[in-house]
Amino acid sequence: MKKILLLLSLPFFAQAQKIDKIITLTETERIETYLASNELAGRKPFTPGIEKAANFIAAEFEKVGLQKTKGSYLQTFPMFKSALKSASGSADEKPIEAKQIAIISKESSIQIDEKSGYEVVSVKEGENFGQIAYRIMNATKPTIAFLHESFAKFIPRLSGRGPLRESQANIVFVVANAVPSTFKINARLQVDRLELSNVVGILPGKSRPNEYVIFSGHYDHLGIGKPVQGDSIYNGANDDAAGTTAVMMLAKYYAKMRNNERTLIFAAFTAEESGGHGSSYFSKQFNPDQVMAMFNLEMIGTESKWGKNSAYITGYEKSSMGEILKKNLVGSQFTFYPDPYPEQNLFYRSDNATLAELGVPAHTISTSKMDSEPNYHKASDEVQTLDLDNMTEIIKAIATSATSIISGQDTPSRVDTTKLK
Repeated sequence: MKKILLLLSLPFFAQAQKIDKIITLTETERIETYLASNELAGRKPFTPGIEKAANFIAAEFEKVGLQKTKGSYLQTFPMFKSALKSASGSADEKPIEAKQIAIISKESSIQIDEKSGYEVVSVKEGENFGQIAYRIMNATKPTIAFLHESFAKFIPRLSGRGPLRESQANIVFVVANAVPSTFKINARLQVDRLELSNVVGILPGKSRPNEYVIFSGHYDHLGIGKPVQGDSIYNGANDDAAGTTAVMMLAKYYAKMRNNERTLIFAAFTAEESGGHGSSYFSKQFNPDQVMAMFNLEMIGTESKWGKNSAYITGYEKSSMGEILKKNLVGSQFTFYPDPYPEQNLFYRSDNATLAELGVPAHTISTSKMDSEPNYHKASDEVQTLDLDNMTEIIKAIATSATSIISGQDTPSRVDTTKLK
């Protein structure tokens, strides 16, 4: 029996030796340290910092020999920034003040009433505003939402929402305790057309070039904010320079191995923090039936609730992908677990969601303790708070666990879109 176990373990250990030479702590630290450096000023969209980050990622993709799409690693798409200049209105002939109105639109002028054909939504006291607002803001039809006055505090934040997609439907939020029978809203906005870029590199498959496996993470963060103890840069070391570092390390590993039967696509998404715009655009460039799996990597720089050598997979029960990854790690010290924070709806809150909603087994791998992550969305999210040794081992585990999927030996089951919330 011991001889049999040893023979079974030999391929695993042979692969582990190759991984150890390619995915190293030194490289993890080099990439992570630059992406989370003060030089990039928090990588907020439309800033010089995020452009520097994009150019750095593109240069690393070129260095390892990934292919470009349409002659560039930058997948550029139009976006819009809007600012509300003036607003007024009435509900059941009672005036509505400008401070009670928020508008998300790429149109410079809006005039609507109850006959304009807008979807009408009511958000009642005690409801989960975050979940409802997310659905409203991603509506495909023009929508007006009347909010209970307890949600008035969110109006300033909603007014500054952006950037906006080219296909953005007009969304209007109004503070009103009930849906009025009649209403009028008039507004003027300043709208600027800008551009953002994902960074995408491709490693063609040898025998199944039209079947895709995606490795992704978002490289944007919050930029510069309110100073905390003199520090105003939200470096986003864990969120999500860590995931982006993993994508770049995996690109390097697979480019050296050259053993992928399926085509591998490595994507660093922009504007995740402001609405998942980068991944939304990216997903529209593919036939979802050709995407066999998506590994989205988000906040893997700290230990999970189970300690080292562990991570969790969001939406674990929605496809067979998690079981495949666990099978490929038999003989290692690493373990994948189902998402321990189901109440947080993490499966729908990251860049995997757009493709998952199309049936792709698209999942996010993370270690973030969402109930007690002390540096989440804070200026303190810096490199020195990360466990880079453990993070390097996580990247190795992802590379190993994906082996049978990239070879075509295993294909995860599709996400049942009829059961998505």
